[in-house]
Amino acid sequence: MNKDTVTTLNDMRTLVENASTLMTASAEVAGENVAEARKRLDATIENVKKIAYRSREKAIEAAKATDKAVRENPYQAVGIALSVGALLGFFIYSRCSNKTD
Repeated sequence: MNKDTVTTLNDMRTLVENASTLMTASAEVAGENVAEARKRLDATIENVKKIAYRSREKAIEAAKATDKAVRENPYQAVGIALSVGALLGFFIYSRCSNKTD
């Protein structure tokens, strides 16, 4: 998984934990509005958990597929990586050299 995906999953996990803590703390608060808000929050927490699980599974599948493709075609993978690196280097260099002009 890439850094952004891991960060997002960690943020979602923290959000779920904080929301669960809030629900526990507000369990004794009476009122129709609070009860409705708790129901909606509980439903949202469950949806976030499902989304996080699916995202994690998709990331694992993508990593496995990439690993398999690289293992089956190592020279092509190295060639593609080299080409992409060279293109990025060229664009970064040209952009930096244009700023100094």
